Amino acid sequence: MRLQKWIHTSAMLVALSVVLGGCASVSQTSGSAQLDQLLADPALHGATVSLMVRDARSGATLYQHNPRTRLVPASNLKLLTTAAAMDVLGPQYRFATQLLSNGIRQGDRLTGNLYLRGLGDPTLQFADYQALAAQLASQGIRQVQGDLVFDDTWFDAERLGVDWSHDDESTYYGAQISALTVSPNSDFDAGSVLVTAKAPSRVGQPVGVEIFPPTDYLQLSNRAVSGPGNTYGINRRHGTNLLQLSGAVAPGKQSQQLVSVWEPTQLVANLFEQALAQQGIVVSGRRIIGGGSPVAITVLAEHQSAPLQELITPLLKLSNNNMSEALLKAMGRQTANSGTAAAGVVAVAGFLKRQGLETAALNQVDGSGLSRRNLVSSQTLTDLLLAASKQPWFNAWYNALPIAGNADRMTGGSLRYRLVGTPAQNNLHAKTGSMGGVSSLSGYINDARGHRLVFSMVTNNYVVAGAQVKALENRVAVALAGWDN
Repeated sequence: MRLQKWIHTSAMLVALSVVLGGCASVSQTSGSAQLDQLLADPALHGATVSLMVRDARSGATLYQHNPRTRLVPASNLKLLTTAAAMDVLGPQYRFATQLLSNGIRQGDRLTGNLYLRGLGDPTLQFADYQALAAQLASQGIRQVQGDLVFDDTWFDAERLGVDWSHDDESTYYGAQISALTVSPNSDFDAGSVLVTAKAPSRVGQPVGVEIFPPTDYLQLSNRAVSGPGNTYGINRRHGTNLLQLSGAVAPGKQSQQLVSVWEPTQLVANLFEQALAQQGIVVSGRRIIGGGSPVAITVLAEHQSAPLQELITPLLKLSNNNMSEALLKAMGRQTANSGTAAAGVVAVAGFLKRQGLETAALNQVDGSGLSRRNLVSSQTLTDLLLAASKQPWFNAWYNALPIAGNADRMTGGSLRYRLVGTPAQNNLHAKTGSMGGVSSLSGYINDARGHRLVFSMVTNNYVVAGAQVKALENRVAVALAGWDN
């Protein structure tokens, strides 16, 4: 459910008649006819499409096709999750990770347990855990006479979403969810490690393998060699952290791949113990995974994430699933003191109700859209887009959406290769979505007169290549950019 590269162009002219008093009505002329023609494309034969176009100011419907038909939205569900999070958690919300103790200080000795408590931050990297250990060392502590407890109880122990495909289990976008996790990169692909395979120049020799963050939590079965064919791949065996490498990497080249881990809290434990050792801090007790922190406890060190209004940029631009799931569970904890997906879904529904949206018209089970049990219509998505445009945090959210044809990765995001050289370039702000047989595109676009439109197009059950459906979405976007009212 990440970046895809499709480019297509088209154009459309639409006549609108505007009635005095601010109530707009649309003449059913060439505009609707052309959209009808696009949706009659043979690529969509046997598929189901829900498409709705509305005026952003008045909310008036300009075009609709199966607007209330509920379909699998893929990553377009992130529009609901992030908009609700901006309301429920607030634009200034920050995730925290704390180093705590109920012990007593005696010189360089801490007598009592040391707790690493995660509150769901999906942006933490190894360097951040090293910084927490350094903060502890800066207080003069060199010995901990007690247990080292890794507290991930802010969220529940359900590591995967409802009905997530087993095919996605070892992928970075299907990584397990934990309140205490780590990301290998600045894209914040939490719960994963980066595996680099380097092929020697001599054909037939085993590839060298590096894992980042550096850890012995994973095991390798390396059958990959230097050779032609570009057949290299990694598989993580179910229920384990055994990485099975096979195939060939071109001589002298390297291949990098993100792979999810089994039980991210355990990976954090491994890395934080390394960080403590680097600071010369010795823990004499046990490692305890999943233990809760006592109420009466002292904060020794803390790391805070960037505010939510900044975090939604990598989340939406790059369609980050794990960040979305963390936000969903954080909303559940905020509103119901329950860090579960189910409580988060109720929090999202509460936001939608406050905006006057009909929550009975949709089904949400996760935060990212990875589950096929999620069902949303273009009517609901455009209702959301209209409601979001009236919020005080709208500009930050709008700018966090991918922008068509903008080559900068953190501006164009999943739309950076699409609609280049068309009227939609640097105009369309929209969320993409992709799964097998599922494609979606919903957002905002200015028409030929500079008037903003909102639209949503969700397509399910097609059997052609996804590129053909993405091309049709592009042509719809170009048509809307040429809308003349």
